[in-house]
Amino acid sequence: MNVQAYLAFNGNCQEALNFYGDIFNAEIKNLQTYEDKKIDVPGNYRNKLQHAELKGKGVNFMAYDASPDTPINNGSQIHMSVDLDKVDDAKEIFDQLSTGGRIHHEFREREWGHFGRCNDQYGVSWMINCNK
Repeated sequence: MNVQAYLAFNGNCQEALNFYGDIFNAEIKNLQTYEDKKIDVPGNYRNKLQHAELKGKGVNFMAYDASPDTPINNGSQIHMSVDLDKVDDAKEIFDQLSTGGRIHHEFREREWGHFGRCNDQYGVSWMINCNK
């Protein structure tokens, strides 16, 4: 069994995946646009991503640009969680993800290890953990 997150964006999926790819040293795979799909989307949306995957060592999730008639609500129902073995690496990733976003819990030592929670500039919620 493999459970994966599938993130939805408002037309900026490619930009977001480039951002995450740089942070996590991961590659964008299986890019599919709306170009040749028989889906009712505006002409200026045809070059948006209908499906893509971000894959790297320990990183694997999917993403797409929701069609314009599909509302995207930024909420707190799901958080992407990243577990790391080195505090310095965890702090660096937290700083990168939180830049331009919103910090909910500063990255710092907690009773179980180091932890921080933020929303990135795309509205995605992240929890960064390091139990060392």
